[in-house]
Amino acid sequence: MATRGPRRCALGAQSAAWFSPLREAGQVGAPRGWTMSFQVTGLGLSKMKLDSPPSFLDQEEAEEADDPQLLEPEAWRTYMERRTALRGFLTSDLSPHLLRRHHARTELLKKCSYYIEILPKHLALGDQNPLVLPTAMFQLIDPWKFQRMKKVGAAQTKIQLLLLTDLLEQLDRGRAELGALLGSPDPQPFLAGWGLVERRLADLAAVMDSFLAMTVPGRLHMKHRLVSDVGATKIPHIRLMLSTKMPVMFDRKESVAHQDWVSLRWFATIQPVAPEQFELRFKLLDPRTQQECTQCGIIPVAACTFDIHNLMPNRSYKFTVKRADSYTLVYEPWRDSLTLQTRPGPPKGPTPSRPGKPGPPLTTLSER
Repeated sequence: MATRGPRRCALGAQSAAWFSPLREAGQVGAPRGWTMSFQVTGLGLSKMKLDSPPSFLDQEEAEEADDPQLLEPEAWRTYMERRTALRGFLTSDLSPHLLRRHHARTELLKKCSYYIEILPKHLALGDQNPLVLPTAMFQLIDPWKFQRMKKVGAAQTKIQLLLLTDLLEQLDRGRAELGALLGSPDPQPFLAGWGLVERRLADLAAVMDSFLAMTVPGRLHMKHRLVSDVGATKIPHIRLMLSTKMPVMFDRKESVAHQDWVSLRWFATIQPVAPEQFELRFKLLDPRTQQECTQCGIIPVAACTFDIHNLMPNRSYKFTVKRADSYTLVYEPWRDSLTLQTRPGPPKGPTPSRPGKPGPPLTTLSER
């Protein structure tokens, strides 16, 4: 049996930090929105070398090295180094923890609200005309053309969210395929198919870069001018961007039901710079009479808390909350909902009073 030469392994280069903090949309001219920004630096596959200095094998690879092998020493070293490089890629650049974070980020984006932001470009050097503010631009924009652009923005957002889901599925499948290859005990197929593995790694690196770039709301493509000719008045140069706002969610701990009223509280993960308007809806579940069907309504609220009175005891109500509609809203696929049951009323007829405190409000969470 051929003796084995010294074994060396190389770890794939670690990728740079994936996430940068969420930034307020004020950086792109959106005072109330926010965008998500990432630093995309690739997976460092170009730095994976198979002739790096020796490093220690982990416990699993050390056990594998003690098994009899029919490979020549050089082939054995190549096999171990390539296994180490692949293992490093799966435990860092495509780790389960990282994929879980990307899945959570995608689910969050599916709950966000998407808006069109109008940003003025800088005027030419020497132009004495004042810079047109976004609020004044709406007076110059053709309303019909702007509504058409809102439909384009909604379609672009839907496509972007679908692509994010598809790219994540590709990353999940790629990791499963490479993990199965890494778990194979036979080194011969591993060495023979290394060219395919390298191409698969490059493909997954490209998919990851596309995914990270897709998470950033981008610029809208305008096929037509939004500002109509206004005679001698200088037509401002503008650009449209998609921005996002974090979803509004009920505070499950602070939202409670009493006998004939409820106290509701909600919040957004990123606090807005300016006060926001909300739309609160409530509805009695399973009404039994025509009069009970009137136990519903839509309430505009200018705060993050509200009390609803004159409810029926021991009945279940469904509540939903979202931001109030605005002129620049293009897509809002989700709104939070909560179901609370009011406390039972006093028993009918004379009953002996018993000391004690009333129990806690019954609270159940509705499906979203």
